[in-house]
Amino acid sequence: MRFASLGSGSAGNGLIIEHSATRLLLDCGFGLRDAIKRIARLSLEPDTIDGILVTHEHDDHTHGVFKLANKYRIPVWLTHGTYASSQKFLPKQQDFKLHIIDSHQAFSIGDLHVQPYPVPHDAREPVQYIFENGSHKLGVLTDAGISTPHIEAMLSGSDALILECNHDLEMLRKGPYVHSLKQRVGGRLGHLDNDSAARLLQVLDNRKLQHIVAAHLSEKNNQPALVSAALSQSLNCEEHWIGIAQQAEGFDWREIK
Repeated sequence: MRFASLGSGSAGNGLIIEHSATRLLLDCGFGLRDAIKRIARLSLEPDTIDGILVTHEHDDHTHGVFKLANKYRIPVWLTHGTYASSQKFLPKQQDFKLHIIDSHQAFSIGDLHVQPYPVPHDAREPVQYIFENGSHKLGVLTDAGISTPHIEAMLSGSDALILECNHDLEMLRKGPYVHSLKQRVGGRLGHLDNDSAARLLQVLDNRKLQHIVAAHLSEKNNQPALVSAALSQSLNCEEHWIGIAQQAEGFDWREIK
């Protein structure tokens, strides 16, 4: 199994996961042309994507989902709440299949086993996902205000983790956001801060962990160095081992062996 990012942050998110003959896209928060360019950067063609999974309806995750799906006839999986809240993005002439999923019910797409799980975020019915191929497990958590015992159970034992580190608490407090936005971002339905992500890591079973990539960093309220310091302390590893997903470049292919 391998995975790579099209970009990560408030301006757009997208993650490619593939195993054997199956290639999936998790979210697409980029315009159609931009998404195609970002997919090409990974030496891929959009028509080779077998499915698009959606976490929630916010623009930075769904902006390009339905345009890409419609142009290349790629099926889409999403919760009923996300579907109901994404009507503005749906094309009038729909040329792709929509699959409504249960936020607790696992399913398979080709060679990949997919487990959605609910998360606390200010969206209609948000989920995150676990991807497995029978031997390895990739856990993804972004866009969650707090951790929960269920989140910990889902992510524990992963071979690779993509973990939100949206903001540094002090930078958010002193930063340029208006008070209401600071409360939203830092609230229980907002985004994980560096310290909360580090505490989450401490309670997981990380014995098989090969990759850790911090994602969804705020450009105004965080710095990669702060993220690396916080997560490396939790994992007792060198700071350079902590991967950082960038907004412009995402990150290149990482393989789980």
